[in-house]
Order: sequence, then C-alpha cells, then structure tokens
Amino acid sequence: MPASPSTARAINDRLALRLLQQEGPLTAGQLKQLTGLSRPTVADLVERLTAAGLISVVGESGEQRRGPNARLYGIVADRAQLAALDVRTEGVTVVVADLLGAELARASVPIADDAGTGPAVEQAVALVERAAKEAGAERLHTVGIGAPGLIDPATGELRDSSGLPEWHRRLVAALQERLPARVIVENETNLAALAEQREGAARDRDTFVLLWLGHGTGAAVVLDGRLRRGASGGTGEIGFLPVPGTTTLPSATDCEGGFHSLAGAAAIAELAAGYGLEAAESPGEPRAAALVRVAVAAASSAGTDRFLYGLADRFLSALADRLAVGAASVVAVLDPGCVVLGGEVGQAGGEALAARVGERLARMSPLPAEVRAGSLGGGAVLRGALLTARESAQDDLFAPHPR
Repeated sequence: MPASPSTARAINDRLALRLLQQEGPLTAGQLKQLTGLSRPTVADLVERLTAAGLISVVGESGEQRRGPNARLYGIVADRAQLAALDVRTEGVTVVVADLLGAELARASVPIADDAGTGPAVEQAVALVERAAKEAGAERLHTVGIGAPGLIDPATGELRDSSGLPEWHRRLVAALQERLPARVIVENETNLAALAEQREGAARDRDTFVLLWLGHGTGAAVVLDGRLRRGASGGTGEIGFLPVPGTTTLPSATDCEGGFHSLAGAAAIAELAAGYGLEAAESPGEPRAAALVRVAVAAASSAGTDRFLYGLADRFLSALADRLAVGAASVVAVLDPGCVVLGGEVGQAGGEALAARVGERLARMSPLPAEVRAGSLGGGAVLRGALLTARESAQDDLFAPHPR
C-alpha cells in the first residue's frame, strides 16, 4: 500500500536529516539531487524542518545564481546536548557533546576501591553535572553509559554481576533521578565494537567479532550489521572460555582459569616479566599496553639491541599464541570472517601483533578470518557511548513533527 501523506513526509524528513548529518550543510538543490525528491517536496520539507527548529541557514553555497537553492542548510547542533560515560572499576570519564557529536567538555574522576557505594555514586553524578555546566548545557537530552558487565536484554538495565562494584548499578538509577535526561546503558565491549564499525577498523564489515584486550577481556559480536547480545545479554563473555594453558577451570562466578587468565592485562604483564621486558605505565591505560608497545617497537626496529630484539620477538610470539586460542574459538563457532583486536592492548600491538595472530589463526582454523588491529583503543568505549546517545537523541528529535 502507498504511504499516507504524513508517513511520506516523515520518511522524507528523516532522509534529509540523515543526509545533513552525514554530508554536512547542503543546499536545497543538493538535497533534491541526493534524495531524488521533486523541487516542491524538498522546499516543503526544508520549510517544515526549519519551523521545527531542526535545521537553519548556515551560509551560502558558491553557486553564482543567488536564491533559495544557494542557501546552505545545516542541522541545529545545539538543539540538544548529550553526555557519554565510560565507567570503569577505577573511575569514570564523561564527555558532553552537541547533537552532531562535537565535544563541548570532558572530565574524569578516579574512584578508590575502598570508596563506599554512596560516595562513589555521588562523585560520578557530580562529575556529569560539572561537565554539563562547563559545556553550557542547561539540560542533557540523552546520556549514554558504557560499563563492564551484562545488560539484561529484557529491561536494558545493568545486571548484578559478581566482581563488579555495586556503585555501577546504582549510578544508572542515580543519573535517571538527578538528570531530566534519557539514560541508556550498554556493555563497554559492545560499544567499542559499535565505534570500531562506525569510525574505526571495521568500517567495511557487516560481520565481525571484536576481541577486547584491556584490563580485562571480552568480545562483541556483530552479525549482518546487528550487535548480538544473546538470551541473557552474555554474548562475548570470552573471559570465562575454558582454554588450554591455564592451571584451573573458570567457574560461574570467577573467570580465573579461563581465557582471561591468558589475555587479561595482569596475565600479559606477567608474561612480559618472564621475558625481562619493562615499560613505564601511561596514565589511563593498563601497563600491559605499554609493555606490548615497547615490544612491538623493539621487534620492528633494525637498530634495536639484538638481545632486546630477541626478547621482544619471543614475547610477541607467545602473546600471539595465547590470543589465537581465543580467536580460533570464536571463529570456529561464528565464522565472522574478521576479528578486530580492540582495547588498549590491541591498539598497542597494532598491525604487528594482528599479523602474528592472523598467521596462527590461519594454521588453527579452516575458516578464513582476517585479523585487524583496533584503531580506537580504550577510547572506543566512550566514542561508542556518544554514538549511541546521539542516535537515540536524533531518533527522538527527528521523529515526525506536525506541520
């Protein structure tokens, strides 16, 4: 059945707004060309979106003929302000941005292990409020949160998980109470995969697995362009995967003995120590990432001391052996065709580590799978949270408006 006039207008409006978001300011003539709509239809939607306060004239094109078609229309970026949070066990980072994703303010706060639940929640909420004030945002429209743990697929809420601070779950409720904003929470690894797909190493992939290598381990599964969460929200809990090379088996409450014991930051640091490698810690990232970065530099430099070169080469080979075990398990079950080594360690290893893992994976699995280094590192979580908040806000603001 043909769409009703109101439905057709809504579809046209959303199409025009998405084009303005992706391409930047456009003239009415350019909108006509890109959408395939008639000139009167484009003029009608421009008038409608301008009246709704969603777009405005932001300049003029370089066309010689002046007139309505020479005006450049752009999305009103300050129509809504958004916040994105990266919630870790040791602290919180927040970014406040406009409707187009331009950063307006950024702030972080460490939260001590012995901080009580109430004080920890108050520190995090106060951080968001200060950042919003610094950005000049009187009201946040949407807040996207990336946190470790499982998200209940039925409720969209962070589930109670052993080993994670109670203040994580309480923070979501506190933000919903204190802020007149929509609050969305998602698993941190899933958000990292979203960011790598939209802006990073997986931009050309509809199907891939992101192997998160940071303080802990995890995986995110994207199949046919869709993020897969599983029946209980636990898709990608690869830290609990039983693997060879550990001294015990994981349990329902502890991933010790699983893949985490081979590829978590502490395990990688211990492996590096066995080869005599040292590296200074960098703020905001696990020491394992610094060790991997030093090893990659030593193994790729012709002028490196031969002894150091040998240590670095053997360490990277041993690390690649470990990572290939987890990657091969994922490939055997999902056949994703591509594995992205994400997180701080994946970024530090770069193409050098990815190539080593890829070589081993090719020998272990009959299924072809390209191994790539993530390009966004630990920042992928925050970027994914912002993308999620932006899309949610745009879905709301770009909804049909009465004429």
